[in-house]
Amino acid sequence: MKTVKLGESGPVVSKLGLGCMRMSPVWGGEAKDENESIATIQMALDNGINFLNTGDFYGSGHNELLVGKAIKGRRDDAFISVKFGGIFYGNQMLGLDLRPVAIKNFINYSLVRLGVDTIDLYQPCRIDNSVPVEDIIGTIADLIQEGKVRHLGVSEITAEQLRKVHAIHPVAALEIGYSLADRGIENELLPAAKELGIGVVAFANTAEGLLSGNMKAPLNAGDYQNHFPRFQGENLVKNLGKVELLKQMAKDRGVTPTQLAIAWVNTQGDYIMPLVSMSRRSRINENIKAMDIKYSQEEMDLLNTHFAEGAILGGTYLQR
Repeated sequence: MKTVKLGESGPVVSKLGLGCMRMSPVWGGEAKDENESIATIQMALDNGINFLNTGDFYGSGHNELLVGKAIKGRRDDAFISVKFGGIFYGNQMLGLDLRPVAIKNFINYSLVRLGVDTIDLYQPCRIDNSVPVEDIIGTIADLIQEGKVRHLGVSEITAEQLRKVHAIHPVAALEIGYSLADRGIENELLPAAKELGIGVVAFANTAEGLLSGNMKAPLNAGDYQNHFPRFQGENLVKNLGKVELLKQMAKDRGVTPTQLAIAWVNTQGDYIMPLVSMSRRSRINENIKAMDIKYSQEEMDLLNTHFAEGAILGGTYLQR
């Protein structure tokens, strides 16, 4: 497994990250099979994928408990990234709580659920104007001094916010959605992260399944993607038409569209990590192989033109 350095003086972790969120019932529905989820995390660790991403609000703590079970007895094999600040009730996000007193409360619950003494990367899931950013980041800096946290991360913020946070305390990693279908961060945010020496943890590589090649219109009534304009009506029909190119390229190369989507993100920079959600062991080898896919310049030019910014119609939660 190749590695990526998070921050100028930060940790070196696997170039492919494991997103654990979908193992828990975040937006409703049932949790995945616990034994299979734990086995998936352990198999990922066995194969050198040591970056595990979770959140204290994923399944109201369910996800952290799951990760804690999976890493028991092998803490040193795992690099644990935790998001905090999201307030949920009844599978609905009510808002954020970024007050210092809340952060100090959140961290203690996370440490207990994970069964660890220190969290490797700790990050607010978003930053709004409800609390001065100096108070938010200052609190995490205090937790780093206390030994409860090793590195500061941020998630889903603007280039301006990233510069401001980094000036308060060095940022190791920026977590943000990035795919062939979502390229808005290329204008300002990615250049800012590269300039500041900040690693990028890129999630939603298949744009919530749009680029997987498995989606058909219309979606089933119970599919969560129905909430977002990208997957509604004519938007979905036209968007799936754009994905046909990726499907044909995958067929010609003997790989899957998902593998090509992950590979495209992987090739965007040495400082960028594809963060891939997996809940089954069968997905691990497939996604590891995606990290070895190389594109010719002709293929890259074709994809970048076909999936230029704005080519995919409608937004997702990435813009919410």
